Amino acid sequence: MIVAGFGFRQSASLASLESALKEATGALIAVDALATLDRKADQLAPLAYKLALPLIAIPADRLADQSTLTRSPASVAAYGTGSVAEAAALAALAPKARLLAPRAFSSDRLASCALAESHAP
Repeated sequence: MIVAGFGFRQSASLASLESALKEATGALIAVDALATLDRKADQLAPLAYKLALPLIAIPADRLADQSTLTRSPASVAAYGTGSVAEAAALAALAPKARLLAPRAFSSDRLASCALAESHAP
């Protein structure tokens, strides 16, 4: 299973989120679900609906438990994790998840997306 985790600013549009996903997947990898911070799930819901994918809302306290590949000082200060996108993807598949690559950014840099996978049942 592959989950696309998202971090984004409030001003991120649907196009921003789509761009981040495209950058992360290279348009070649199919994802099975989307994930983000629970309080931002409503903003990601239109993309989940458009792609007919489940949306996993991750509580903020679960983000800090994840080991990310990148480190944003703003994410660390706000959520206790280096990357909301990477941590959300990992938390959605915990405990046996691994990141496929560091987060990728949308063309307008308002959204980031990271992919995690798990082969656990």
